[in-house]
Formats: sequence, C-alpha cells, structure tokens
Amino acid sequence: MSFSSSSSSSSVTPQYTVSDFDFELPPELIAQHPAAERSGSRLLDGRSDVPVDRVFRELPDLLNPGDLLVFNNTKVIKARMYGAKATGGSVEALIERVLPGTQEVWAHVRASKSPKPGSWIRFNEAFDAEVLGRCGPDGGMFHLRFPSDPFALLEQHGHVPLPPYIEHADEADDVRRYQTVFAREPGAVAAPTAALHFDEALLARMSERGIASAHVTLHVGAGTFQPVRVEHLSEHKMHSEWFEVPAETVAAVAACRARGGRVVAVGTTTLRALESAAQGGELVAGARETEIFITPGFPFRVVDSLVTNFHLPKSTLMMLVSALAGHGRVMALYRHAIAQRYRFFSYGDAMLLQRAGD
Repeated sequence: MSFSSSSSSSSVTPQYTVSDFDFELPPELIAQHPAAERSGSRLLDGRSDVPVDRVFRELPDLLNPGDLLVFNNTKVIKARMYGAKATGGSVEALIERVLPGTQEVWAHVRASKSPKPGSWIRFNEAFDAEVLGRCGPDGGMFHLRFPSDPFALLEQHGHVPLPPYIEHADEADDVRRYQTVFAREPGAVAAPTAALHFDEALLARMSERGIASAHVTLHVGAGTFQPVRVEHLSEHKMHSEWFEVPAETVAAVAACRARGGRVVAVGTTTLRALESAAQGGELVAGARETEIFITPGFPFRVVDSLVTNFHLPKSTLMMLVSALAGHGRVMALYRHAIAQRYRFFSYGDAMLLQRAGD
C-alpha cells in the first residue's frame, strides 16, 4: 500500500528559537572513530531527573519484557564519488537518491563551475554519467543518468559518505562500522547512527529478555546534517526523505500496546518514520515522502522512548529530542554529557530518553 507525498507537518512552539538549541561543544569530543566494540560505547540514561552513566550493552536491563524496539533497516550506499568534467575540472558528488527502477540519480555536485545539461562527468576514471539537468525541491541538486545499475556502480567505485565532521577519508573499517548489523534496504547516504551500537549478541539478549523487535525503512538524506539557517523555527523548510512502515510493524506496535509495553524507537529516523505514518491519528502501513518537522509541542502518537546519539547544535534533531523529552531536560543532559566527556555525533555515544510526562 502506497501513499502520495505528504505535506510538511509542524507543531512549532512560538517561544523557541534556533538559539535555544545551541551549546558549546569542545571539538575533541567529536568522535572520529567508533568504539572498539559496538555495544561497548557509553549510554546516558536520561529518563529520570538524575542522569545515570551506563554502558550500551546494559540496555536490555533498562527495558521491560513486552517492550518493542523499532529499528531502521536502511543500508548506507557508497554515495560519495570523485570525477571530472569533460573540460577537466574536478567534481565531487554525493548521490542523494537513486530513482527506483531507473539508471538515474539525484546528486549534490561540487565543482568550480556547475555542469550543464547534456554534459558528461567521468567518475573514478571508470564510467561516464550524463547530466540531465537540475532537480530537487529547490533545484540545488543535479539529475544524472548512469550507464548501468547505480547501486552496483556505487558499490564498486564509490566511497563511504562519512559526515562532514569526521575528518579522515573513508577507510576499510568504515565500510563495516558505518553500517548497522541488520542493514538490508540500500538507499541511505548517512547511517541511522543510534543503531550502530547494536551487535548480534546484544540483539540476542534483547530477544531472550522478551523484548520484541520490528523494522521500518527511512533512507537518510544529506539534509540531516544541514543547519537551520533561520532564527524562527516556523520559517524552516525540512528536507524530504522516503520511508516505509510495513504492515508487520503496524501489527507489532498494536500488539505492544495491547500487552502494555512501550514502543522504543532506535534513532531519530525511526521516530520520524513512525510519527509520519501516524499523522492521520493512527499508525498506517505504507510508503511515502515525509517532510515532518518535530519541535516542542509536537503531539506524539506512537513513540514512548528513544535511543539516540548526541546531535549537532542548532539542528533539527536537537529540536526533535527536545520535543520528546522536554527542552530543559535535554539541555541539562547535554551539559552532563559534555562534563563527563561523552563522545558526540555519528561515531559517538548514545542516550536513552522517554516521552516527557511518562
């Protein structure tokens, strides 16, 4: 079952501005590499008034039998490509989206001069892509046609699209670690980072404890790293991302509710997918685009708790976690995390939050 594209949905609390979600982060706390073991990273338990410092592998003990963990099973593609125009000018491209059933993609392209429609880009000295024109919501991307299956070409010639705050070039270990152990559906240009902490042993412990699991798919776009450039939240335009909530996941949520369990979203992308699919009042299966902007005052319909990493200052993700757990609590937790030297962002540590008032 499919949906048409949804319109932007926002419940903005007027008194908040972008500056309310800012904080000073020492640069050395930005994790450049993952922890030695996925589940060995730190976990800040932020559900009570007193934060508790834990290790991520303790998570099963913090959940109850009958709870439901919902994961995003998107798979990161090797979306970063390097090449040159026919004129010789160098090009760096980030493939934002592979158009289903075609050899065409949407890409962010960096070059000294923008490529013109009808021109060609040679990537990795291996294949040529035709520039079809501008595309995207604001015309900021380029529509390219590859000579064959884009997924196969990216896997062979592309690079892991590490976030801009990770300063090293992608390495062999990034191919494995910037990917969840259950990644299945290719299409993301950024990892659902909260799920990077789960390994097979931890997933087995969850199951043994009677904690159920389900999946959604949301292909994370490069817009997840874009700063909010307006001061008033009501003026911000969210980027669009494709997601799917399977019927099996809708049934799993209903069963969790029936037994009195809690729905725990693993990552903000999972939360966005679930709450987008419930904008009509009830969780409905299907696939569509979402531009949902979750800010304080948002009426949550599905998610009770959230496992999430630490996010960029002034980002839409800071606004999302503040909407769930409360602005004051989230900012206090961030101050605690900085004081305790937690590691931040994609390869960093995690926190456990619950919906304010629960």
